[in-house]
Amino acid sequence: MLRRLYDWVMGLAAGRHAPTALAGVSFAESSFFPIPPDVMLIPMVVAKRESAWRNATICTVASVVGGIFGYVIGAYLFEPLAQPVIAFYHYQDAFAELQAWFADYGLLIVFVAGFTPIPYKVFTIASGFAGLFLPVFILGSILSRGARFFLVAGLLYFFGAPIRDFIEKRLGLVTAVFGVLLVGGFVAIRLLP
Repeated sequence: MLRRLYDWVMGLAAGRHAPTALAGVSFAESSFFPIPPDVMLIPMVVAKRESAWRNATICTVASVVGGIFGYVIGAYLFEPLAQPVIAFYHYQDAFAELQAWFADYGLLIVFVAGFTPIPYKVFTIASGFAGLFLPVFILGSILSRGARFFLVAGLLYFFGAPIRDFIEKRLGLVTAVFGVLLVGGFVAIRLLP
């Protein structure tokens, strides 16, 4: 089923309504959809390099708005909507632990989740459920999603098609390592006397 969804999203990237589809996938991925918008962003930028920044902006804005929708699901519709999404991804235990982290590291958690390949939708829902201050959530979402999508678009803009294979195969690892280093830096600063 996931392969069919992936192929469908790739087909959207080639269509004449690709920017609209990109916005839709970016919105949906932030709250419930399993395929990340990078799947569309990468071929769109490779095919039309001059649209890199516009497409990164579309991804960022739609993803943040979708994240706010996920936040609303967590805050107001947890029982009927959020629990099935969390169960689908088998994150029940992780979700319970995550709620405790929001009290101390809310902005940092949203930033790391939005930048790395960790399923962002789980964190948008958890942010709403945990009652994270909405402006903090929005700020973290803008910074992280913008950094992620502009990084992908920038790499493709400056290095073109040869970087595409690297991004598709290793971007998750690179962003995860960067996220760990970033979190480690913040934790180290916080622990310093």
